[in-house]
Amino acid sequence: MGSIAATALLRMRLLVVAFALLFCTAAPAAPVTLRVVTPGLHPSAASHAIYFPRLLRLALEKTRNEGPFEIVQIDQQLTSPRQATEIKNNGIINLMWDGSDKQREADLWPVRVSLLRHLHDYRLFLIRAEDQPRFSAIRSLDELRALKAGAGVNWPSTDILRANQLPVVTSIAYEYLFPMLRAKRFDYLPRGVYEAANEARANPEQALAVEQTIFLHYHVPFYFFVSKENAALGKRVERGLRRAIKDGSFQQLFNSIPAFRQAQADIDSGKRRVFELQPL
Repeated sequence: MGSIAATALLRMRLLVVAFALLFCTAAPAAPVTLRVVTPGLHPSAASHAIYFPRLLRLALEKTRNEGPFEIVQIDQQLTSPRQATEIKNNGIINLMWDGSDKQREADLWPVRVSLLRHLHDYRLFLIRAEDQPRFSAIRSLDELRALKAGAGVNWPSTDILRANQLPVVTSIAYEYLFPMLRAKRFDYLPRGVYEAANEARANPEQALAVEQTIFLHYHVPFYFFVSKENAALGKRVERGLRRAIKDGSFQQLFNSIPAFRQAQADIDSGKRRVFELQPL
């Protein structure tokens, strides 16, 4: 009887193990939550920059069938070069948005859907308010070359300005450019057509104004970027963006941003002289 009982006990244990293995095999794995970490927004840009996190969320919602996600925005505001470095080195963020250039695309994985459509191709100027008559008199790109532009040292547009023989004075920090303009270190600060008005309002102590008569026009794509090692994230975002374009929700979100609507109206008005620059 002892032998029979031992055999029965062994069989029972084996049966329990078999059921456990069957359960483990049959149970579906819990879906992994995709975590996307983005940089903080600069206060002077918040009125339009909220568009980019919203667009990212829209793209991920359009691909929710591929798995759950969460978007985390850090409190820290990082310069564009720092953002790129953090992504490349798998640092504190894993997605950014910015204008593209050859170096950026060599270092990171671009999501090749234009986030700003053609708005990013137009630049108007922040100037000292008292200098408007000086700019109103400019009739050609050659005349503009007599003045100095301001720009960030690592901005994609900086090389384009220089390649078109426009003198440029650079700063290592975005915030320094406004007092530098006021101090006459340079004469004008080219900014996105959707950016300049908010920046003038955000720096009232500098007595700056949006120049009223000139556009610079040159093509600089504006993309989401991720690490080359995280191309799966970039591909999911791209799929979502293309679905949003197809169903109209991309355009709807774009049109919801007042700065974009105002910028489009300025472009459509045809009131400014347009100076064409050659892209790199």
